[in-house]
Parts: sequence; structure tokens; C-alpha cells
Amino acid sequence: MRDTTKYWRAGGAKSYPLLRCLALYRLTPWAFWLTAFLFFIYNASLAWQQWLLGRAIHDVQRGLAVVSRAAGDLDFSVARHWLFVLAAVAVGRGLLQYLAGILALVIGQELLFNLRERILIQVQRLDLVWHWRHGIGEIITRTTRDADKVRDALINFWRQLFETGLVMCAVVGLLFWYHPWLGGVPLILTLAALALFFLQVDRLVELDRATGEAYDRVNQDLSEGVNGVRVIKSFGLENERIRAFAQNVGVFARQARAALRYAAARTPLPQVVVALGQVWVLGFGAVLVQRGRLNLGEFVTSLLIANTMIFRIETIGRVIQIFADARASAGRIWDVLDAEPAIRDPEDGGAEAPEGALGARLVAVRVAAPGGGHDILQDCALTIAPGEIVALVGATGSGKSTLAALFPRLLEAAAGRVEIGSDAAGWRNVRDFRLKSLRRRVHVVPQETFLFSDTLEANLRLGNPDASEEDLRRALRLAAAEDVLEGLPHGLETRIGDRGMTLSGGQRQRIALARALAGDPAVLILDDATSALDALTERVALDNLRASASAGRRTVLMAASKLSTILLADRVLLLAEGRIAASGTHDELAATNPVYRDLLGLDHA
Repeated sequence: MRDTTKYWRAGGAKSYPLLRCLALYRLTPWAFWLTAFLFFIYNASLAWQQWLLGRAIHDVQRGLAVVSRAAGDLDFSVARHWLFVLAAVAVGRGLLQYLAGILALVIGQELLFNLRERILIQVQRLDLVWHWRHGIGEIITRTTRDADKVRDALINFWRQLFETGLVMCAVVGLLFWYHPWLGGVPLILTLAALALFFLQVDRLVELDRATGEAYDRVNQDLSEGVNGVRVIKSFGLENERIRAFAQNVGVFARQARAALRYAAARTPLPQVVVALGQVWVLGFGAVLVQRGRLNLGEFVTSLLIANTMIFRIETIGRVIQIFADARASAGRIWDVLDAEPAIRDPEDGGAEAPEGALGARLVAVRVAAPGGGHDILQDCALTIAPGEIVALVGATGSGKSTLAALFPRLLEAAAGRVEIGSDAAGWRNVRDFRLKSLRRRVHVVPQETFLFSDTLEANLRLGNPDASEEDLRRALRLAAAEDVLEGLPHGLETRIGDRGMTLSGGQRQRIALARALAGDPAVLILDDATSALDALTERVALDNLRASASAGRRTVLMAASKLSTILLADRVLLLAEGRIAASGTHDELAATNPVYRDLLGLDHA
């Protein structure tokens, strides 16, 4: 994929988001200048066409178009000449308009693709904290509605602003050529009308931003209605969800109507002002004809060309609304594109994560809750040796998932050090490594599994795109998921549906575990990732992990809530009040730590 970052970061000041989007035409320089040239020739030829029409009418007025000859017949040569010339000019202008319009549409679609591509790239770059603060509805709105509005503005830039500007120059230039006052007054009235139109822009932008926010809520509600359909049906919430969705749609509709009402109420006055220009041309032109300063053909041409300008300017009201909407949408898009990910590769490019066995360590780590507030982890320290299997237990909300996300840098510690390595080879801060390299060696399998609507093979290859079929089958075997494969009608080529809906919860967890194992990570973190498995299947999967850990190939940290999972660990860490409160085997903690016993519901000794 081509690197377009420089075009996106050099678009201009943040206070002019739509100009930054217009600057995207730099991505297609040749097409831009060719389109501009075609529109320039097409609109400049308008004045020439009207001037030729005036000359033809003048010839008709003087009796030169059709002449009676001595033989009694009529000479149509001059009339035929003008008919041929005017028809040729009209055909030529039509062809130019068609080519320029098609090219403008093609460029607009290409820029829309680039815009949506960049939004997707940026969404993938941004860290989890940003995603927690922004719902999926916002992203959908910016990628669809907002991007479409910007595309409309980019297309209307040619069809309205650029073209109307050229028409104004051609019209006023021809009128000035006939007489300075004939062109001066319409120019002043046109500029006054445009000023009235532009006074509406800020309010229209404000109204469209409110409309966009209402549309965010509609998309968010729709997304939750689709993704949460099982919960909705389980609790019989269909009618309630429909009512809530209808309310959000109603708010969106009211906001949209308010914007349309505002624009419609303020359009007539500028249109009246610009229409006075035609009245002036008619009155003052008649005076010039009476004084012999203007012939009939030039007078008709002046009226026609002034009428052309009026029709163009009258459409500016709608165009201003399109651009006001687009400015609000562009601002919302740039809010996303200008966001800087809190987690990124080191400035020097970063090092490759080390090969071989790796351990994991926290040193005085503190993690604050997103948006501020209390600390989730504070002065948290632990060490996991290479090849060790460790269970992490703690009350709900104690920060187990937060701690698990620190090692692959899905979340960032506010203070302290997160390290991988070993006592023998040395420990290094995870911030020293390239993200892609680090996450290849350190992988988290969450409790909430996500499988893509694709084949089983495609989902497994996410962990290792270069894996052979035997590698994938080995990963399934390690995750105790061979029976899942055997039950699928087309084996690895079976499509597993949206989010793996064709599979049970336990099957999805095993496939997610196999996907991680296919990448052969040195540190595997299971964030309650076997909670949906029965005890026997879980034991098989964890025994397989123990075998690979015993061989020194893999370190396993299991955030666990089931006793059956904890009993398979070499050591147990108790997370309480933001720090590791106790460490030992299950038997040791059960015998000496009342908090541990209460957490697991064990009988007191």
C-alpha cells in the first residue's frame, strides 16, 4: 500500500479541515490539472458562445443572415454559417463538460477510497484506550456519512465553486467589455449575495455537527442491536430496543430538519439580491441600445449571459449547505486522523524481540484508569521465569486483564517498568521493541474471543501467515481443538460465520487459543481464556501447554477464576489492591492466606 502520510499531515491548519481535505487532490496531480484545464476551457467558451450568438443576431438585425438575390431566390449562406458555428461550439462544449464531469467523478471516488482507507489505517493504529473512549458508532459515521459528505464537497468543488467562479469571470468580463457599468453593478450585487450566503456557514456547521453526533448514536445503537442480538432475544427486549432506536432516529431527524430549515429560510434573500443584477442589465442595457452604444445582438447576449450567472449563483445556497455539512464532517474525520496513538514504536525504530525462552517481569508498575481517577495497579511487581506456568487470581475488577495487557503493550504503564527476558540473558523494557516483533513473541488470548467471518484456516493463519497445514493442525491439537476440526463439514476451509457464531463458546475459545499457538509465542497470556471449557478439555489443553513450557519453549501466565485452572499452575499470584499481595503454590496460599481462601470459596482450615 502506498505511503500517503505526508499528504495527510501537510494539509494545513487544523482550523480548516475542509481545506485539508481539498488538499487531497495533490494525490492525483495530473488528473487534477487536466480536470481544471477542461473546466476552464468549457466555461471560458461560454462567453465566446454567447458573443457569437450576439454577432449572429446582429447579422439578422442588419438583414445579412438571409439575403434576397436578383434571381428571386434567397441566400442562406450567412445563416448556415452561423448555425454551423453555433452547433459546433455547443457540441464541443458538451463534450468538454462530459469529459470534465466524468473525470471529476472518478477523482472524487478515488479520493473517497483514499479517505476511508486512511481512516481504517488510523483506527488500527490507535491504542485501546482511545477505542474505549470512542464507540463503534463514531467510527462507522466517520467512515460512511462523513466521508460521503466530504466526497460530495470534493465533487461539487468542480461542479459549483470552480465552475461558477469561471462563469462569473467570463460573464463579468464580457459585460465589462460591452460597458463598465453593465458589468460593475451585477458584480457588486453578486458579491453581496455571496457574502450573505457565507454568513450562514458557521451556524450550518454547528447544526451539522449536532446532526452527526445524533447519527453516531443511531449507528452505535444499531451496532449494539446486531452484536447483542442474543442478549436482546434472551431477555425479550426487542420492543424496548426498537423504541430506543426509534427515539435516536427521531433525534437525528429533528437535527437534520433544523439544519434544512435554517438553510431554506436564508436562501431567498441572497437570490433576490443577485437577481437584481439581471434587472440592471435589462434596464441599463436598454438605455445603451437607445443611445447606440450597444446593438441588439449585444443586448440579447448581455441578458442571456447575465441569466446564466444568476442561475449559477442561485445554486450556491445549496452548495454552501453541502460545504458547511462537509466542513463539519471533515472536522470530525480529522479529529480521528489527528489523534496520536499513545502506544507506538520507539523513535529509533525499535529492536527485534529476542528469540528463545523469555520470562516476564513488572517493576513498581502503576496503571491509572482511562480518563483519570483511581489507580488500577500501583507499585505492582512480579517475576515469571522462562518456562514457568503461573496463575493470576484476584477479585473481579482487581486489574487482572489490565496487568495481562501490559506485556504486549496493549496498554501502557504510567510508571515503572514492564520487561521481558531472563536473569541469564538480561531483562529489557518492552518499550525498546518494535510492536509487531514484541506481539509476535508475547501474545494475549482474551476471554471474549473474536473470530472473523472467514474460514477456519484464515482465522488460524492470523497467528502465523506462513504456517503450513501441518502447523495449523498441530496448533489445534495443542489447544485440544481437533474435535472441532473433525466436526466441520469442509475441514479447514469451513466458513465459521460472523464472529464464529456457528461455534459454541468453548469451541471459539479453543480456536482462539490455537490461533495464538500457531504463532509460537514465547510468552502466552491467557486472560480467563479457558473459562468456557469443561474441566477435562481444559486439562488436556493446559497439559499440552505445560509440556511445551517444560521444554523451555513457552512461559504461560493465566488470569484465572476457576480452581481447576489454578491447580494446573506451578505458582499462584494473588492480585489485591493494585499489587501482588501473595505468591506461592495453591496449597501454600490456601493454608496461609484467608483472602485467597475467600476468593476461591475454600473452607477455612
